[in-house]
Amino acid sequence: MAVRTGIFAAGILLALGLQASAADKKYGPGVTDSEIKIGNTAAYSGPASGFGLIAKTGEAYFRKINEEGGINGRKIVFLSYDDAYSPPKTVEQTRKLVESDEVLFMFNAVGTPTNSAVQKYLNAKKVPQLFVSSAAQKWNDPKNFPWSMGFAPSLETEGRAYAKYVLAEKPNAKIAIFYQNDDFGKDYLKGIKAGLGDKAAAMIVAEESFDVTEPTIDSHIVKLKAAGADVFFNMATPKFAAQAIKKINELNWKPLQLLSFASASIGSVIKPVGFENAQGIVSATYFKDPNDARWKEDADFRALNAFLDKYMPDANRADTLIINGYNPALLLVQVLKQCGDDLTRENVMRQAASLRDVEVGTLLPGIKVSTSPTDYAPIKQWQLMRFEGSNWQLFGSLAGGD
Repeated sequence: MAVRTGIFAAGILLALGLQASAADKKYGPGVTDSEIKIGNTAAYSGPASGFGLIAKTGEAYFRKINEEGGINGRKIVFLSYDDAYSPPKTVEQTRKLVESDEVLFMFNAVGTPTNSAVQKYLNAKKVPQLFVSSAAQKWNDPKNFPWSMGFAPSLETEGRAYAKYVLAEKPNAKIAIFYQNDDFGKDYLKGIKAGLGDKAAAMIVAEESFDVTEPTIDSHIVKLKAAGADVFFNMATPKFAAQAIKKINELNWKPLQLLSFASASIGSVIKPVGFENAQGIVSATYFKDPNDARWKEDADFRALNAFLDKYMPDANRADTLIINGYNPALLLVQVLKQCGDDLTRENVMRQAASLRDVEVGTLLPGIKVSTSPTDYAPIKQWQLMRFEGSNWQLFGSLAGGD
């Protein structure tokens, strides 16, 4: 009898334990004991199709994680749809991911105008818009948009860093600004003018905006040269940045060129326009360039190359857009591990907003990820670099743009 009582009591305790264990699990949409469903939109077609590599890298990294057992035993189901860098298409695809596919959150969706088109929608639905693949300042606004968070340091701080460099190197410069007519370009414009301060009006001799639907931007470059500028701010996405560099060369114009970080890829921009046409261009970065020999024996790059060998063997490793997919994916894995069995939308944002000095993937030495409930800017610093020979060369100290 005593034995039976013991068995009965043990059974009750086991049942209570299982109930408690089940109660400890909190799941949002798209989560089960075996999977976590996340959504993404990217430009696999259209004028900014080069950016599709960002999402492809993320997808490959999640395949790696899944083969290794997933996150706390759960596999990542990564649903990525083409929006062709078209905001209306982004709205359509994002609604599908949220309302039909029922993803837990959106991750590393590509583009400033595209993400801007769904920011209010996702915040109203309380769906995390996490590690947006855009360096716009608007992703660091937890008071008004508590469900949106970027990853890269902001375009405004980048623009400020360039402006301060010009003030130091060419204080009497005549500046021409070529920028995309959307939030991407306007953030740069705002940062450049803020960095120039009260000298902006005197130094800026011409501004030309362009739309991504334009087949060619040659006429804009002709106008900017005619203004007599000796400094050229090329604040455009890869396709148009490359066109601008080519046209400047054709015109035999020799300004000091400052190039958007988004278009600093050797593989997709610099090599196609010709190394000889890119000498002396100044840009900025916050991660280690895979084309830089100094990182050849770096442990982080050995890990990256091992990943690429197995999961993206045909990838163009000179294209730094790979890094824009790789580093956020690593950080997302960190966030999901921190979530444990509380995989609700609220806890995902809570964990994303409580990162402390995290070293991720291939960030430059000294650059760490930190966030808080009032600070949604994971990375805050830039490193200037100049194109020399066939590679970017880092120079100066880290710049916060403040």
